[in-house]
Amino acid sequence: MATMQTIHHHHHLHHNHHNTNRYPVIRAIQEIAIDAHPNQKTSSKSTRLAESLSNLLHLHIQGPAQKSLGNVCFEEKHDTPIASPKEDISDKWRDIHGSSDWNGLLDPLHPVLRREIIKYGEFSQATYDAFDFDSLSEYCGSCRYNRHKLFEKLGLHNHGYNVSKYIYAMSHVEVPRWLEKSHLLETAWSKDSNWMGYVAVSDDEESKRIGRRDIVVAWRGTVAPSEWYEDLQRKLDPIGPHGEAKVEHGFLSIYTSKSDITRYNKSSASEQVMEEVKRLVQFYKEKGEEVSLTITGHSLGGALALLNAHEAASALPGLPISVISFGAPRVGNVAFRDELHQKGVKTLRVVVKQDLVPRMPGIVLNEGLQRFDDITGSLEWVYHHVGAELKVDVRSSPYLKHGFNLLGFHSVETYLHLVDGFHCSSLTFRSEARRDLALVNKACDMLVDELKIPHFWYQPANKGLERNAHGRWVKPKRDPEDIPSPIGEGHTLVVPLFLTDYVDVTTVVLFGI
Repeated sequence: MATMQTIHHHHHLHHNHHNTNRYPVIRAIQEIAIDAHPNQKTSSKSTRLAESLSNLLHLHIQGPAQKSLGNVCFEEKHDTPIASPKEDISDKWRDIHGSSDWNGLLDPLHPVLRREIIKYGEFSQATYDAFDFDSLSEYCGSCRYNRHKLFEKLGLHNHGYNVSKYIYAMSHVEVPRWLEKSHLLETAWSKDSNWMGYVAVSDDEESKRIGRRDIVVAWRGTVAPSEWYEDLQRKLDPIGPHGEAKVEHGFLSIYTSKSDITRYNKSSASEQVMEEVKRLVQFYKEKGEEVSLTITGHSLGGALALLNAHEAASALPGLPISVISFGAPRVGNVAFRDELHQKGVKTLRVVVKQDLVPRMPGIVLNEGLQRFDDITGSLEWVYHHVGAELKVDVRSSPYLKHGFNLLGFHSVETYLHLVDGFHCSSLTFRSEARRDLALVNKACDMLVDELKIPHFWYQPANKGLERNAHGRWVKPKRDPEDIPSPIGEGHTLVVPLFLTDYVDVTTVVLFGI
């Protein structure tokens, strides 16, 4: 039986241990949010339930009185780079990718691994930043940009990856608010599907730096915390040919659902992503390149990442596959965990100590019951986490507020802030952390007021309205190239030429989707 990764206090790679923090520790605890939508409300019933669960699980939501930042000068950081210079990791990529289950690289956290975790976290955050959450938009639930513009629009082009395909998903079970819907159903781009992520691949320069051609799949998460308590399905369905491995019913439905009557999900999210991953693996292996698959996601996206990894490992044996997840829930039972381990999938779960979502589902019925195996036997309906864990603590950062904040603990940007500041479990926040502090408040109110960063500041200018030629404020039409199309890469179309001649066009990209 596979066991959870134990963190050791030594490195296989060279690491500078002279890393202390001159800032005071502020014991600030925040709370959950899967959804980056700032207007999302949670029910008082759910909030009370979350508070009760926090107390029950000893998450230390409250701390001592807020301390001042003292002599910390936020303005000084404005003139410093937001990331460390890239370095060549081609000789150590397998360790960084988890070949040894990140033994000795997590506590203290190796600086190269820290940068790679943040890179994949930013790929995950992109699925929120580009998502159309506007329920009054006919394109609600889609990506606001075509795949060729995605990284440029979000400032991620410096990572050296290109998006090759978008992924769409639907569900055959009732999963309220997990899939966003437009109020304008008659004119909506889709009544059934959502943009659920993308496939990207490293370019030549980045591939040389990291030592292989890296295929990335980024899955989007959604849902307010309240839905995790009220709407999460509590049923395990079998996955794989043997039937022993079981996973959460709702997650599996989103990953595998399809319908011939839909425009965007005639094939399931599973089929879409696997078709593209197989194509890319074959293409680059035929060129004689080393290839890896890295799957990332936050919250629900982290759950879908594990389902994706399980399928990819079966379809592409021998391919190095790693999952880097943020705030991900439990997905399946112990047999599912063991199958992932046997297939060679490496999983690194980044978890904020005060976040409740990684404790879902199975707050009681979880891997903690293993100690009672002699009494209970192996319970196939008990949820188990998978892989190694990097746990960070909100209380380590001097920049975060106190209090119970449902939109804080679970935010991707909170996770990335804490990873950037994490050196080891025995030290406080790194003074050398470079990531822009303002990003933390993109979709929540976590930063202390002394920093003077508005909360929920990330939104389209004027909430998407523009002044037309007559001076009236209107919602503009999307650029045609950014309108989602149900036809993607790999389709063969018959395209009319001058209304008389016809030519077969393979791998047509319509509107860049």
